[in-house]
Amino acid sequence: MDLIPSEAQVNELLEATGALQHGHFLHPSGTHSDAYLQIPMAMRHFWESKTLSVALSRKLRADDEIRRCLPNVSIVAPATGGLPVAYGVAEALRAAQTYWAEKEDGELVFRQFMEHHAGERVILVDDILRSGAKLKALQRLIEGAGAQVLALAVLVHQPWEDAQDFAGVPFFKLTTLRPRYWRKDDCPLCRDGAPLTRVRV
Repeated sequence: MDLIPSEAQVNELLEATGALQHGHFLHPSGTHSDAYLQIPMAMRHFWESKTLSVALSRKLRADDEIRRCLPNVSIVAPATGGLPVAYGVAEALRAAQTYWAEKEDGELVFRQFMEHHAGERVILVDDILRSGAKLKALQRLIEGAGAQVLALAVLVHQPWEDAQDFAGVPFFKLTTLRPRYWRKDDCPLCRDGAPLTRVRV
């Protein structure tokens, strides 16, 4: 695999670990799709997790502005689900610190006594970007504390139609996936009689 793998190589790795599956899936929302992505299936394997995190860190390091700031940056995730990626990227970049936000009474907050300060340079990291709602809330939280968001980095970009706008923030990803979604009555896979798998998230 290349030092910075191609999208095809990343997709092959996701498929090999079971993180990316193709078929006929029913989501909790009631929509049907022809693919299902579950990043933790890839991150459970040491070498595959390392490969993905280091590849993302190399994309970040290739940016001149980010490289000049290293290692004095913080890697911040919008929830615990992004921590395996955040810690992997932080290790590869020798980042100063890694931390994350949590939901409390419906609001995204940092843990009590977690220090973040004006002038802190931050890279927002997550495993996947779909709607971007959590990452946008994290951006507001970080910038509200006077810190600077240097970049946004994810393993997989799976954009939804109503995705948040991160214009002005450099965006890094390893691959973009565009599964097809349908309502039950419009699903061609149902019409073809394809076996249906119910997924939880």
